[in-house]
Amino acid sequence: MLHDHLTRDLIGYGARPPDPQWPGNARIAVSFVLNYEEGAENTVLNGDAGSEVYLSETPGGQRFLGMRDLSTETVYEYGSRAGFWRILRLFAERNIHFTSWAVGRALELHPDAGRAMIEAGHEVASHGWRWINYKDISEDDERGHIQRAVRAIEQACGQRPVGWYTGRLSGNTLRLVVEHGGFLYSSDSYADDLPYWVAVAGQPHLIVPYTLDVNDMKFAVPPGFTSGEAWFAYMRDAFDVLYAEGATAPKMMSIGLHCRLAGRPGRAAALARFMDHVLAHDRVWIARREEIARHWMGVHPAP
Repeated sequence: MLHDHLTRDLIGYGARPPDPQWPGNARIAVSFVLNYEEGAENTVLNGDAGSEVYLSETPGGQRFLGMRDLSTETVYEYGSRAGFWRILRLFAERNIHFTSWAVGRALELHPDAGRAMIEAGHEVASHGWRWINYKDISEDDERGHIQRAVRAIEQACGQRPVGWYTGRLSGNTLRLVVEHGGFLYSSDSYADDLPYWVAVAGQPHLIVPYTLDVNDMKFAVPPGFTSGEAWFAYMRDAFDVLYAEGATAPKMMSIGLHCRLAGRPGRAAALARFMDHVLAHDRVWIARREEIARHWMGVHPAP
């Protein structure tokens, strides 16, 4: 019997998690995720009441009501102008792939980014229509935003997304995503090291959990990382623990990236070191989340 997605499950798989049977007998599935949000954040240019204060280089900053915050806007612009391309090069040099949480409005403003990701073999999943907090949005408006997000990704990438992650979600989000249809999985959960099934309006839906701890967003919230070396050490230790556990109980690991954060040179250097650390190990499956979802559905179909 599946738990309803709004019912807390404090037990999960318990002491005996299922064997994911990753391809190649891998000990660990590694999922890199690039958040593409630039241009979709709060700004009066998007019709919002004020400016963005979340996940920039000045944590704890004040929101500018009724006006633009030009400094914060340029922090976001760095992500799409420079950071995105730097991260894309790091992955291309190593011939590995990521899933992108792509905000519809951001791709509408820069469709070349969507095309570049698809042409490089990455997965473009949906991160909503806007990079805002959906707890403040009505159900009808959120339903419309889901439709606009899917349409914007289709137009930029030539294909619709099969994965969903809002991040700042509402109590209606997952039900509306399933109602819209066409999604293999969602990732608005940080509850496990393995995918799991939930019931949404009576239908089974796959959750491929995400991460906030192994995430460059910790550079932009207190307390967080203050150096690339600290971030690298944390990613390395997380990988090493999960890889060791994988000898008997394989797991998955997610690494969250943002163009304007990990795309800065000092942080990109730490990311590159971590990628090389992962690639130095055998029995590692670096996979897009769509691949992880399809594999899980085949090995552990919905009950």
